[in-house]
Amino acid sequence: MAEALPDPHTLVPPPAIPPGAGRMALYVLLGFSAGLPFYMFSTVLSVRLAEHGVALAIIGFFAWVQLLPTFKFLWAPLLDKYDVPGFARFWGKRRGWIMLSQLGIFTSMLAMALTSSDGNLWVTALWAVLLAFWTTTLEVAADAWRIELAPTPEEQGPVAASNLWGYRTAMVAAGSGALLFADMAGSISGTLRGFGIEPGWTTSYLLIAAGAFIPLPILALLPRQPGCTGARIPALLTGLAASAGILLAIVAGTAAIGWVILSAASGIGITADTNVLPWVLGIAMAPFIVLAFALPWIRDAKPTDPIRASTVIGPYADFFWRYGFLAIGVLAFVSIYRMGDVLALNLSKPMILDLGYTKSQIGWADGLVALLSSIVGVGLGGWMVTKWRWGITLTLGAVFAAIGNFGFVWLAHMPVNQNTLYLATAADQFGNGMAGAVFVVYLSMLCNPRFPGAQYAFLSGFAFLLARLLAGAGGSIVSKLDAAGYNGFDIFFYASGVISLAALLFLPLLAKAKPRPDDREPVTA
Repeated sequence: MAEALPDPHTLVPPPAIPPGAGRMALYVLLGFSAGLPFYMFSTVLSVRLAEHGVALAIIGFFAWVQLLPTFKFLWAPLLDKYDVPGFARFWGKRRGWIMLSQLGIFTSMLAMALTSSDGNLWVTALWAVLLAFWTTTLEVAADAWRIELAPTPEEQGPVAASNLWGYRTAMVAAGSGALLFADMAGSISGTLRGFGIEPGWTTSYLLIAAGAFIPLPILALLPRQPGCTGARIPALLTGLAASAGILLAIVAGTAAIGWVILSAASGIGITADTNVLPWVLGIAMAPFIVLAFALPWIRDAKPTDPIRASTVIGPYADFFWRYGFLAIGVLAFVSIYRMGDVLALNLSKPMILDLGYTKSQIGWADGLVALLSSIVGVGLGGWMVTKWRWGITLTLGAVFAAIGNFGFVWLAHMPVNQNTLYLATAADQFGNGMAGAVFVVYLSMLCNPRFPGAQYAFLSGFAFLLARLLAGAGGSIVSKLDAAGYNGFDIFFYASGVISLAALLFLPLLAKAKPRPDDREPVTA
């Protein structure tokens, strides 16, 4: 299959982090920073809500918190254009945003720890959304820096694998550790529950919050970014002060937006019993319809036209200008390639709990077994993209990811046994790790080096739009299937695996997706 790649020679990588082990170690650290909080607003939160008796449909709605990464293109251009006051003087634009994001992750997780009884689901949702927002912002900054540092597949393979090793190691550590800590500390009695604090879950979130904070001082101790002239201590103090103001403003803004959205949903009669699937499919189709009408205009635009020159929409218009109508096919492919992984994420743990497994059993399975399986899958995926054509690597990734989803159906029909759970978990994590590594490099190679942060944010966000919309409706779908006399979980996990495999039907079309040469001056460092 022909590779749909921009010209790698239009970008000279910045000299801040030279190639080699140092760059790979950096991206293990950055991957760890982004991966540690992810399960805390997704899988772990779904277990926490299930234990507190929250209805499956409502747990499904909480999956929509994961839509924040999908819409990161809305604020990604700001990270390319603006600096974080203070931090950027010494550490530069990318590291400045990463450090601010880590502070946001720490404070959001701390708030989730102090509201761990979930007595007010609106408050739980607020802090979960903020945790997702700051985690996503960190990923935007780190991805932009990664694409700048490694603009070719040969360079991207090791760096992307390192990033995913750190990311998935942190995800596994957080998911496994949080459940084990919650089970062990849950037996602690006292008066904390009267203050909205659940000892087991509070302990878990506090410990993971402390782990999420560790990379911040490590980054702060790194050398000055080339081209910056500020001193370390003044830059740090100014950055911390500016960060406090930014964090408070984001909390207030998120609360206001959330109130408007919830009021609107209530006003049109949406409840836990509402069939939201038609709404989900309508929203998912809207971007494709809009793009079909806008593409002829975008394709004829000149570099100086507002739609391409704009800071806000120019990076996204550039993608469609380069790929034309084939961009719609590319977006359709990426929107379903990782669907199985996303659909399984939110409901797999409630299903396993429902089968009779304990939080500790799930925690042990999500520990060493999941970690080793994921590391092997990521490493193999990162190696494949440097050796084989895209058609082969994308196919293998999709097949093994689907096998992981089918494994949940197999698990549901086996007696409760720790080794059986280990095997199903290993298959899931291996397949998702392989598919994830291949997918990250593929998306990175679609980006124009002129707009690495914004375009990667758009592509990686759009890639999960449909899947996360459907994941939010997953609880309702399973409940309605059960009410109709079917095994809802079986059908759900079978369907998610089959849909992921359906992405491979787009491979012949992707072979034709070659970008039009950029008509502007090459980018240099």
